Amino acid sequence: MSGPLEIVLIIAAVGYVLARRLLGEPVDARRTLLLPAVLTGVGFTDLTKVAQSPVSIGFLVGTTVISLVLGLLRGASIRVFEKDGVVHLRYTVTTLVLWAANLVVKFGAGFALGLADPKAEHAASSGLMLTLGAGLLVEGLAVMSKAMRTNGRMTGAMGRGGQAVALSPLLDGFRDRQDRHGRRGR
Repeated sequence: MSGPLEIVLIIAAVGYVLARRLLGEPVDARRTLLLPAVLTGVGFTDLTKVAQSPVSIGFLVGTTVISLVLGLLRGASIRVFEKDGVVHLRYTVTTLVLWAANLVVKFGAGFALGLADPKAEHAASSGLMLTLGAGLLVEGLAVMSKAMRTNGRMTGAMGRGGQAVALSPLLDGFRDRQDRHGRRGR
């Protein structure tokens, strides 16, 4: 999938994530790590279906690196806190600014690639899912790192209304082992 429909779907998905996370929601391991990993994988698979020029590969590598850095900065800017014994996250104004910068860079790079190599313009849109997924994955890793340093429980599944319906024994067990060995920072 690529082109205008993909762009509209991605913008809708990003808008949905932004709205939920601005209001605050429990840290859900699947949403935080698994979905971005799948998005990255689908984006990579899409890239293998399109012939890439050296110019488009350079743009893809550059925008991916920028997305990774901005994802890490977004993760650092996210507020992680406990509510009713469950770890929550909330986007901040800084997080939104970093999201805007990420989208401007990606779409600006796609536009610049179209000017530099008109034949590679399609390749730019095919890398959108890869760079978005990679940035979200790094953001998720940063959030999970923060969440592991709290005393709250992490969710493994979410129900309607964003309520935690199952805790994540794997993540809580990992954090408890870190506590026993004195490795977890506060």
